[in-house]
Amino acid sequence: MASTLALLWRCSLIVLVLAQPTRSSTVQKPKDAIAEQKTHPSSSHTYIVQTNHLAKPSQFATLDRWYSSMVATHSPRATSSSSSRLMHTYETVMHGFAVRLTHDEARRMSRTPGVSGVYESRVRYTQTTRSPEFMGLNETLGAWQDSNFGDGIIIGFIDTGIWPESASFNDTGLGPVRSSWKGTCADASLCNNKLVGAKVFTAELDGALTIRDKVGHGTHVSGTAAGADVRGASLFGFSSGTARGVAPSARIAMYKACNTEGCGEHDLVAAIDAAVSDGVDVISMSVGVEGSTNPQFYDDVVAIAMFGADRSGVFVVLGGGNGGPGASTVVNVAPWMTTVGAATMDRAFPATLNLGNGAVLRGQSLYARKANGTGMLPLVYASCTADDLTPDSIAGKVAVCDINGTAVQSGIYAQSAGGAGIVAVDSTEGFREAVHGQAFTLPGLTLSYRERIQLDAYMSSEPYPVASFVFSCDTVTGPENLAPVVAGFSSRGPNSVVAEIMKPDLVAPGVNILAAWSGDAPPSEAETDARRVEYTVMSGTSVACPHVAGVAALIKKVHGDWTPAMVRSALMTTARKSDNQMEAITDSGLGGGRATPLAAGAGIVDPPPAMDPGLVYDVGTLDYVEFFCSLNYTAKQIRRFVPEATRCRSTLEGGAANLNYPSLVAVFDSRTLARTLTRTVTKVSAQPETYNVIFAAPAGVDVSVTPTTLVFKGQNEKKNYTVEFRSQEVKPAGNLEFGYINWSSDEHDVNSTVGFMWKD
Repeated sequence: MASTLALLWRCSLIVLVLAQPTRSSTVQKPKDAIAEQKTHPSSSHTYIVQTNHLAKPSQFATLDRWYSSMVATHSPRATSSSSSRLMHTYETVMHGFAVRLTHDEARRMSRTPGVSGVYESRVRYTQTTRSPEFMGLNETLGAWQDSNFGDGIIIGFIDTGIWPESASFNDTGLGPVRSSWKGTCADASLCNNKLVGAKVFTAELDGALTIRDKVGHGTHVSGTAAGADVRGASLFGFSSGTARGVAPSARIAMYKACNTEGCGEHDLVAAIDAAVSDGVDVISMSVGVEGSTNPQFYDDVVAIAMFGADRSGVFVVLGGGNGGPGASTVVNVAPWMTTVGAATMDRAFPATLNLGNGAVLRGQSLYARKANGTGMLPLVYASCTADDLTPDSIAGKVAVCDINGTAVQSGIYAQSAGGAGIVAVDSTEGFREAVHGQAFTLPGLTLSYRERIQLDAYMSSEPYPVASFVFSCDTVTGPENLAPVVAGFSSRGPNSVVAEIMKPDLVAPGVNILAAWSGDAPPSEAETDARRVEYTVMSGTSVACPHVAGVAALIKKVHGDWTPAMVRSALMTTARKSDNQMEAITDSGLGGGRATPLAAGAGIVDPPPAMDPGLVYDVGTLDYVEFFCSLNYTAKQIRRFVPEATRCRSTLEGGAANLNYPSLVAVFDSRTLARTLTRTVTKVSAQPETYNVIFAAPAGVDVSVTPTTLVFKGQNEKKNYTVEFRSQEVKPAGNLEFGYINWSSDEHDVNSTVGFMWKD
């Protein structure tokens, strides 16, 4: 993005792999859509029309004929047939079609018998050599060996496309894809036994229908999750080592639903529908509507489509967004989605700015020329636009710029005007210690909010401020870099739709991640940057998301019969809550300090114990129906998710908080000072085990768990437990506090985060 969020948009695109509807060719539908847009009235928009296929009138032999009849009736056009106007049809995760309509036509269409909902298609935006090892993956033992590196599992990515020639997508050592796979490639010559699917749902701005990635994001996230081993990968010598994905033997299917301007919801739904139809095991999607309120689930067509994917047994993981550190900024918050935040890992690209008063400010930089002091240079504040950075204002000087734009692009402007360097500073608390390293073309570095305060104090007290740069061009890893730290930009809870479902679910490495890159995109994403690289560094929840997708692939390889909810439970209940100093994970936003579950969720993903969690919390379709009923959804709204549902036969006793989710939230108000929640755990380990409960709660809240011991004899045995939370005082509205419930045996620890919320 052009702002900080825009930069993070580009640097942290979160992608879901989506496939083409089976009824159409791989690329023909987007072409029809482009032609259709040219013939429609300027007042028309793209709408997604969801239907209940069970209500199709008998006079129509096929759903397509029914859809064409609806379009012809409610949106007649003299210039084109109604069937040719269908941009996409949806057949797997939901039923319906996409078409351009005027507002009045959409309103009339919504009243048609058999139509469940009509949604205007919004535009959503896209949100490594070290990270697998940082997460505890080891080549010789543990999760990688147990899962054969994820071999055979197929991860679908819904993103900006892919650069097939990257070494990260080499298929050396991989056998053929499984016979049940239905996916195809837009260009068969670009696919192999690693890249097993490639479909296109949107055109580039020039009209080209290509799987090639013009942005870089899709290539990066695919490599992060499932890239093959590539020795000697680096960006200008930084982060040099063996690049590999979290599941390096998993297969990749790319569903291109995003271009340089974003991702249309009608294309996203088509991609999700196709990915599930093709047979992916995992969908990874880092796309969200940043800066807006999450709609109710029944009005969120992407959430509806993802519910269909979950119901089909596909694990779906999405980025939580880059809108932090403010409260209730997290997106993709439905309980059937695994929502991921971003955290640092123990790697840094250190550079320093030595001020004229002797102070030393430490930042990060991917500037590739060593310098042990550049000589003192004048510092000047600048807005850092092309119009502002002129020779008169910047020649021979160092520009100090807010990182609300693409700092590398500002550096290029400064360099063209004779500038001597650039210092990109954070104008908010968003980054603090989670600083994004940038590949400047002239001497430059990025400073955190904390260092920015010191720089401002110096420049305001000195009439002629000066500084020099020191660049070691080193990559520093290890315990001297405190990690993980939740990134300030990572979006925070509470969940704005259902406060009783805590989001994000967990965090993963999402700052300064090296992975494969597109040959059509510059490493900095600055428009005038002519450099091209094979690997680059990105930050954002976009790149945190594929880390979890990769771990899910490892789990699915070992536990192929697990439901998506069981996989999510394994990830959450085993997540690590401590950093590399064995202290609680900290938060780089809003003043730092200990990260709460609203920032870190259950903790940072920890693959080895997630492979063997002991107990899991499972959720099925009927549980979700009761959840919807507890939210007072109407029967028509529920049928958007479950077409065969007729009415609410029962609700979750105690409300939405009693969905069998791995985390718990107790909401108190002046009338209700006691909450009772029930959970069901399923034993997935083989041996008999006895679990005892340990719990913690804030002062003023009493907790009672019944029973306190769970005795299991056989695998897949289920046990219930009940927790009563009783607040001994009425705390101020909006107060949020936290605790935990831990079931512990000799072999396993199953930890659930508990949130306590007080309302009016």
